[in-house]
Amino acid sequence: MAKVIVKTENAPAPIGPYNQAIIASGKMIFTSGQICIDPETNQVMALDIKGQTRLVLENLKAILAAGGTSLQNVIKTTVFLKNMSDFTAMNEVYAEYLSENAPARSTVEVARLPKDVLVEIDCIALVD
Repeated sequence: MAKVIVKTENAPAPIGPYNQAIIASGKMIFTSGQICIDPETNQVMALDIKGQTRLVLENLKAILAAGGTSLQNVIKTTVFLKNMSDFTAMNEVYAEYLSENAPARSTVEVARLPKDVLVEIDCIALVD
C-alpha cells in the first residue's frame, strides 16, 4: 500500500506531528482537520463563524488541489463546532462549497478546538 504525504504552502502548515493530508494507494486522500489559519501569516483569523468556515473550506480546497483532487470529489466530512448554535450559519457557507454532489457528513459539538477557534473540518476525497 502506497502512502503519499501531501504538503502545500497554500494552506496552513501543521502545528504538530501530523501532515496536511495523506493519499492512500493513489485513490483516496484523507485531510487533517483544518481551522481558520491564514496560510500566508500562519495566524488564526479572528472571524465570525461564517468567516472561519469559509477560510477552513478554502484551506481544504488548497490541500485537495495539492493532492490532485477537488471539493467535488469529497465523499465524507466531519465538522467540529465549538457551539452547535452556530450550525445554521456554518451550514450556509458549507453549502456554497459542498452542495453539489454533497458528501456524507457528521457534525459534532466539542468542548474546545485548537487555538480556541469556532470550527474545524476534515474530509476524505477520491483522487482524480
